[in-house]
Amino acid sequence: MSVVSYVIAGSEATGGAGIQADLRTFAQLGTYGVGTITCIVSFDPKAGWGHRFVPVDAGVIADQIEAATVAHEPEVVKIGMLGTPATISTVAEALSSRTWRHVVVDPVLICKGQEPGAALDTDNALRAEILPLATVVTPNLFEAATLAGMDELTSVDDLAEAARRIADLGPRYVVVKGGVGLPGDEAIDVFFDGTDVTILRAPKVGDERVSGAGCVFAAATTAELTKGAEVVDAVRKAKEYTHAGIVGRLSSTAPFDAVWHGQK
Repeated sequence: MSVVSYVIAGSEATGGAGIQADLRTFAQLGTYGVGTITCIVSFDPKAGWGHRFVPVDAGVIADQIEAATVAHEPEVVKIGMLGTPATISTVAEALSSRTWRHVVVDPVLICKGQEPGAALDTDNALRAEILPLATVVTPNLFEAATLAGMDELTSVDDLAEAARRIADLGPRYVVVKGGVGLPGDEAIDVFFDGTDVTILRAPKVGDERVSGAGCVFAAATTAELTKGAEVVDAVRKAKEYTHAGIVGRLSSTAPFDAVWHGQK
């Protein structure tokens, strides 16, 4: 069994999210991280920390994927921010060209550095080309509502219904993350395996979102699957790991904290 956890995702310049958070998570959980960069996001401190988004050329992405997959023959891959329809098509073609034990998709929707029309095209392409290839998909509340075609998710029953609808798009397993978005004192996620719904709970740690939590959750799931865990066990471990990182969060001069597990 391969010890390599592979990620195809964007770079986030502050280090709190994106491929930086993914590779850090792989290392902390004991797998060998390999990454392909799809785009570069750098927040602008002079403009309210707004997003600056620069896509990587599709040919360059394809070259990175070729080098990584031929060198290491990874069995498990995480897909993070892709950013453009051209990137999505390139990645979908690469994923389809080989066999994977697991494809974990963190369905990043609506990049804030894009124009609304371009963002919608990207969302539609992700739904059509990437989701059918996923074995595990890990949307947050907004992403789950968008993918499921629901106005909003306000209860555990809504999370479960969204998970069922998303599973109809192709993924074998769906984790809808309630995070801090649902009322109450618990951060509740719903895991759907195509038949049964499992509710995962942890105490909320404040009411503010922490940068990189979604990336880390999907990356931790990927690392545990790399090591041979069953999907539900990988997801449970990922929730525990992400919760610990939110508790140990790292502050900076940016207006958001980042998931951090301290020095090992």
